[in-house]
Amino acid sequence: MLSRSRAGLGWGLLGVAAFSFTVPFTRVAVEGGGMSPLFIGSGRAVIAALLAATALAITRQRLPRGVQWVRLSVVAAGVVVGFPVLTSFALTTASASHGAVVIALLPAATAVMAVLRGHERPPVPFWAMAIIGAIATIVFTSLRGGGFSGLHWSDLLLLGAVVAAGTGYAEGGLLARELGAWQTISWALVLSAPLMIALLGISMSQRPPTGTSIEWAAFAYLGVVSMFLGFFAWYRGLAIGPMAQVGQIQLVQPVMSICWAALFLSEHVTWSTVLGGVTVIACAGIAVRTRLGRVAGADARWGAADARVDEQGVSRR
Repeated sequence: MLSRSRAGLGWGLLGVAAFSFTVPFTRVAVEGGGMSPLFIGSGRAVIAALLAATALAITRQRLPRGVQWVRLSVVAAGVVVGFPVLTSFALTTASASHGAVVIALLPAATAVMAVLRGHERPPVPFWAMAIIGAIATIVFTSLRGGGFSGLHWSDLLLLGAVVAAGTGYAEGGLLARELGAWQTISWALVLSAPLMIALLGISMSQRPPTGTSIEWAAFAYLGVVSMFLGFFAWYRGLAIGPMAQVGQIQLVQPVMSICWAALFLSEHVTWSTVLGGVTVIACAGIAVRTRLGRVAGADARWGAADARVDEQGVSRR
């Protein structure tokens, strides 16, 4: 069971690494002004939906059944429509670093939704470190991004994106246990394809997209990796679970995002960024080990019980 928990964390970390490029690459795509936020938000989903439909057809996956379609619509509304579109509009005015300030709340949102939907009951030390980690992340990214100078409409959009993604992550993690990790995001993409194609058509009719090769490369990454391949690892990690603990891996995502922003957007990295990054990663590590220690303790108790049973020659079964 312990190794299974570590496997969930490993897959989750791989997914977070893929997602960490999303905010800076979205900023790259919208910065030139040649691509509208609606085009980026809907276009990336259409690209991913085409890949998903191809994968589902080639592997001949069975269709979801009954209420699974309703649950897939929740996933689609959260991670296919809500998060991409809202963040694309928000990052037209907010910097990549400022975007990470609000998106830093995503691990907490995922943990809350995991508790509500998955009926998980993380221990109190986990919640303590999760809260400390969220606060540390917000303080760290606020210092890096210049802090909050009053609530802006982009902050409201980012908050909406956090709620949407947290809901979609938790529901998707549960569905991945039934349909499979990549199948879950694939069906969600296919389900939302008609709406996203319509939005893409509207955006292109209003303003034909233009951009440099770098902007188009960033857009391609958003469609292929952020919207599709990254979810293979992320939903697999959430499916293995526990979801609340795997979700805390997201605490390192803002740190990674700001590093990529420094690399691709020429933002200066200070010692406060390094110190804040170490603090955030430490909080995530302690929260994760709190759960792993609990699992290991449970395994040890079961092992001791088995040993006593073997000595008495009686089977627990």
